[in-house]
Amino acid sequence: MIVRSFAPVAAADARILILGSMPGVASLEAGEYYAHPRNVFWPIMGALFGAGPHLPYAERVTALKTSGVAVWDVLQACERQGSLDSNIRSEVPNDFAAFFAAQPAIRRIGLNGAKAAATFRRYAAHFLPANAEVHVLPSTSPAHAARSFEAKCDLWRSALLP
Repeated sequence: MIVRSFAPVAAADARILILGSMPGVASLEAGEYYAHPRNVFWPIMGALFGAGPHLPYAERVTALKTSGVAVWDVLQACERQGSLDSNIRSEVPNDFAAFFAAQPAIRRIGLNGAKAAATFRRYAAHFLPANAEVHVLPSTSPAHAARSFEAKCDLWRSALLP
């Protein structure tokens, strides 16, 4: 089955970009980034930027934009059954040349998990702004529960906040 990602969540002055690989089934059905109830993305965003899951989605997005955080996926489209990154085939990357041209203030990039990191290196790393820092972060997916929430949150905080 061919699945497609969403448009980026980004204000023109975004300084931080968080990239996943491709939204999972729950997110695609909801039309929202990180919609699976056991994904810890929004709890981490709550701890770091006040964009927690207690807020309606539109308010979370606004809180991220106000904090200078953009959210997107490395892939624009792919073939995938289910939600697992290991099932992704026929990858079509997003247009990072245009994105970075439109978002010149991006200085930190957080890659949400190993698949996002691998696909970013393959398709987008050569478009990076010269002074941008890239951090591979532990996945927020419920499929990756080896680390505690606190440990994940600490790693995300140290990578994304100065």
